[in-house]
Amino acid sequence: MKIERTKKAVGVGTWYAAALLLALVFAVPFLWMFLSALKPANEIFVNPPILISSHYSLANFGRVFQQAPFGRYLFNSFVVSAVVTVAGLIFHSMSGYALARLEFPGRNFLFIGILSTLMVPFYTILIPLAVIVRHLGWMNTYWALIIPAIPHAFGIFWLRQFFLGLPRDLEDAARIDGASRVGIFLFVALPLARPVLAALAVFFFLANWDAFLWPLIATSRPEMRVVQVGIQAYTGEHGNAWELIMAASLIAILPTLFLFFLLQRFIVASARMTGLKG
Repeated sequence: MKIERTKKAVGVGTWYAAALLLALVFAVPFLWMFLSALKPANEIFVNPPILISSHYSLANFGRVFQQAPFGRYLFNSFVVSAVVTVAGLIFHSMSGYALARLEFPGRNFLFIGILSTLMVPFYTILIPLAVIVRHLGWMNTYWALIIPAIPHAFGIFWLRQFFLGLPRDLEDAARIDGASRVGIFLFVALPLARPVLAALAVFFFLANWDAFLWPLIATSRPEMRVVQVGIQAYTGEHGNAWELIMAASLIAILPTLFLFFLLQRFIVASARMTGLKG
């Protein structure tokens, strides 16, 4: 018995040690970025590297906002990410519920068509999308950053899987009480889908906050840049201001880290609740 407990303790200790080592591997880049954001430029790329500097300062964070309208970049990213997230949750929840609960001709064919778009790389539709946006007169506007980012097959798929798992008895009971189809969706299905919606909100917000390629193409005016594109304002033909790039990058990841740690429990809960039901 004692030998079994010892083996179990060794096994648990091994797993914890492996998890700690993996965490350190992922934490090192963030630690390097954090320390570089506090250093002067001449101490970032030196040989041998300076691990502990005597010149740590918060001055780089102030210079980030002085040398470029970084506050505007943050505002643009927040507006685009928030609007896309809210609109995506509204439309995807309605689509997922319709594909899971409503009976209409071609429902499965439509779902397969939507799901197949996940296999289409964004690069293949980049030029046609840019042409369409230009013809609509949306270049350098929030419309260009928001509208193309709303539809996403993954959100429809995940919500459909959840709604497929809801017991029919809940809908039948609500229907007996006089609830309409819209009422069942709003007051029965959506409240139960809160963990899934919260997890999707994290995914949608992070994806749009970190977007770079499409905002780079859709906007050319400095006042319409999002934060990931705006960071390139600290690069130039005569060299890169790495201390400012690191400080700006650190500022840029703080909202995403906060949102992820705030709602991370919903990601695990939603994955357990959706499953893969046909």
